[in-house]
Amino acid sequence: MAQSLTEGAINRFLYAVETQSEEDLLGWEPTLQILIIKEIAGNKPGDPPRKRLILSDGNHFVQAMLATQRNDLVDNEEIVKFSIIKLTKFHASMLAGKRLIILIDLEILAREAEKIGEPKNIESAGVVPPPEPTLKPTPPVGASSSSTAPAPTLVNKRPGGSAISKPSNSFPIYPIEQLSPYQNKWTIKARVTQKSDIRNFSTARGEGKLFNVTLTDETGEIRGTAFNAAVDELFDKFQEGKVYFVSKARVNIAKKKFGGSTSDFELGLERHTEVEECADASNVPEVRYNFVDLGKLDQTEKDAIIDVLGVVSQVGDLTELTSKAGKTLTKRDITLVDRSKYSVRMTLWGKQAESFHATNNPVMAFKAVKVGDFGGRTLSMVGTSTYQENPDIDVAHLLRGWQVYDGEGQGASFNSQSGAGGGAGGAQFRRNELMTLSTVKDSTIGQGDNADFFSCRATIMFVKPDTVMYTACPADKCNKKVTQEPNGDWRCEKCDRNYPEPDVRYLMTIHVADHTNQLWLQAFNDVGQAIIGMTAKQLYDIEQDDHTAAQGIIERAHSKVFNFSCRAKSDTWNDQTRIRYGINRVWPLDYAAEGHALLDILKAY
Repeated sequence: MAQSLTEGAINRFLYAVETQSEEDLLGWEPTLQILIIKEIAGNKPGDPPRKRLILSDGNHFVQAMLATQRNDLVDNEEIVKFSIIKLTKFHASMLAGKRLIILIDLEILAREAEKIGEPKNIESAGVVPPPEPTLKPTPPVGASSSSTAPAPTLVNKRPGGSAISKPSNSFPIYPIEQLSPYQNKWTIKARVTQKSDIRNFSTARGEGKLFNVTLTDETGEIRGTAFNAAVDELFDKFQEGKVYFVSKARVNIAKKKFGGSTSDFELGLERHTEVEECADASNVPEVRYNFVDLGKLDQTEKDAIIDVLGVVSQVGDLTELTSKAGKTLTKRDITLVDRSKYSVRMTLWGKQAESFHATNNPVMAFKAVKVGDFGGRTLSMVGTSTYQENPDIDVAHLLRGWQVYDGEGQGASFNSQSGAGGGAGGAQFRRNELMTLSTVKDSTIGQGDNADFFSCRATIMFVKPDTVMYTACPADKCNKKVTQEPNGDWRCEKCDRNYPEPDVRYLMTIHVADHTNQLWLQAFNDVGQAIIGMTAKQLYDIEQDDHTAAQGIIERAHSKVFNFSCRAKSDTWNDQTRIRYGINRVWPLDYAAEGHALLDILKAY
């Protein structure tokens, strides 16, 4: 059956952009043909590539950009040159002086087809006011008909949706994905998926206050922050869960270290920023998730902001600690597991920690949590993080089925992303990522702004005997060095407390070598215990009675071969920059597993 294109659709798109007209029929889904598909680089290094399309209605053609979340349509060759598609969600906008269609979602009517008509560039043909629209589609090329298709709204709506409220200004509505610091007159239509409390701060310039919101539409999300007078003006206008038209805010480069959304930009909300509630919220998603499997956390950079979905397997008690600034903080650690059969420790802070009560091992979706590397991989909620218990989304239902109905998740053993030691509780060693020490030292590993991670197999040549362990604060998660007072107590300056007995922890510097090179590595408590074969406290007690015996135990580690998972990070001290290498995890050699791995390599040839 021959497919028909919607005649006059390109003209109607661009006329809507020029006139900023939204008084058109709802539910308009034009049928167009793809003439060209081209991949272009993302806006910044590391961003996913963009897919640029040329779309035709049989008479004219215009440029379009595919939203990155639908890149799979091109990558999987579901759409190709001359494919015929129906646009179900889209934006028509002006970007950098060019009229452009942003494709958010589409329906494939025909993957392969012949070229229809001899379309011309609409830019040279000129845009004219469209005729009064009807709901009848254009028949195939060559058929006689004078029917025309309805004109679109500037932001497309689902069929049957209620009429939207028009923003009071005349700025065009942009998708969040297309915002940049080079644009001034724009409006976004977005849902508030997160709103913080008002927080007070103090700097050298004085005291102030701020709050932030996370705004989400079909194409992405962006964080907005208001300070001081803008807080008084805007705080009550934003309500979590509602949809707003937002305009007259500054678009800035995002400060990733403060967490927030995954966008490269953020909004500076000011007193004159316009915030108007929108009556039609039907096409704006509640929350957009981009989940990362727990098994892939060791491939995720430290301080990255990610979303995770998991089953709560353990809930820790609410605890208090004192920050460096002397403030008392509350926290709660929970453990998450997922279908990758990995677990990770998640830390909740403040009110979120106090109000968290999970029973019957619920499925939890966490939005915008921060990745840490303390003792492996850990997760932590920050100011803009949110969580949802048993969310009504497909992946959550699958995870619940795996946990409860399939029974696979019950009683399973999980590899921990948050433990540094080896053995059954540690994550599996990735032999396919094994590197020689020469490769590590000759490459750029550790020379960037962020830490790099690598795996190696090496022999311990020497353990520095004077820096094997230290007396540490016994308070939970403190681990700072303590000193003995004249009365015999042990003093922790960080906690500002004395303790009758210290904890003892490993802090080792070891020299390792393989057949290509050698390297100095730093090992902390759990790694040290795996290497020495006993706890630091046990070794400390032995040393107090017999120093020679303790040295003999340390020397037993010499000439042992281990698999190491390491991190490398450049460090500057006294204007001298060098790379420090630390051990995250360690595994004794499993000779049976190593033999099978070598056998697999031989079979590959």
